Amino acid sequence: MKLVTFTANGKTSWGAAVDGGIVDLGARMKDIADVRSLLAAEAAGHGAIAKAKAALAGAKPDHALDAVTFLPPVPNPDKIICVGLNYAEHVLESDRASTEDPALFVRFPNSQSGHMQPMLVPLESSHLDYEGEIAVVIGKGGRRIPQDRAYEHVAGFSPYNDGSVRDLQWATTQWTTGKNFPTTGAFGPWLSTVDEVPADTKLTLITRLNGQEMQRATTDMMVHSIPRLIAFISAFTELVPGDVIVTGTPGGVGGRKKPPLWMKDGDVCEIEIAEVGVLRTPIKSEKA
Repeated sequence: MKLVTFTANGKTSWGAAVDGGIVDLGARMKDIADVRSLLAAEAAGHGAIAKAKAALAGAKPDHALDAVTFLPPVPNPDKIICVGLNYAEHVLESDRASTEDPALFVRFPNSQSGHMQPMLVPLESSHLDYEGEIAVVIGKGGRRIPQDRAYEHVAGFSPYNDGSVRDLQWATTQWTTGKNFPTTGAFGPWLSTVDEVPADTKLTLITRLNGQEMQRATTDMMVHSIPRLIAFISAFTELVPGDVIVTGTPGGVGGRKKPPLWMKDGDVCEIEIAEVGVLRTPIKSEKA
């Protein structure tokens, strides 16, 4: 399934993207409040995914794709954990050394926007950069998850733009400020579950700015693999259904180009996972 969270006719709901639009599963499964609740119910052994598929079978779309406001597929995760310097080419362009363990930072939910919703260049900076990434959403939680069991804990994948306010990110050794301005990141359009894209699939990631390709990589190019990330992160914090792990960006970011290439008002950025879909976001300047 392609799970989505959206607003239509003034109401927020969740459902599945299908040919021709969106089936509102929130209206059909009133005991499940949102995508995070669906994943939690599935992890608890309540057969929630099978029930969602049953509700989806034969259903006609309730909304056209262009008639809804997309929200992040999981708008209310318990945790958003991001990985830095996880592709060798990006490590080189950043003039940094690879670390034995993953370099991690966190994002806040309000730093994200959904598909076709603007990413905002904040008033405090004009240095908003793109970072195409693959988001892994946790389905089954756990602590100290072994690498060889890690894929059992994956609910699915989604494109992610880990937008970065570079001057503020680079002002100190800590990245939190530059990664958390409201709506400077993007997540979506949907979460492709592992029944559609198996957890061990080699995924292809592409970033385009105004139609021009800026980044391209595959998951086998990661310094720290997805199973390694899940094992490492779950050693220090318990993962729960709906948690999001943003797995790092490849080389080609705008801030390392000469001269630097910043996203600006009127631009359109696309993050594609070839096996999942395309996240498209217009870039707007924040208004005072």
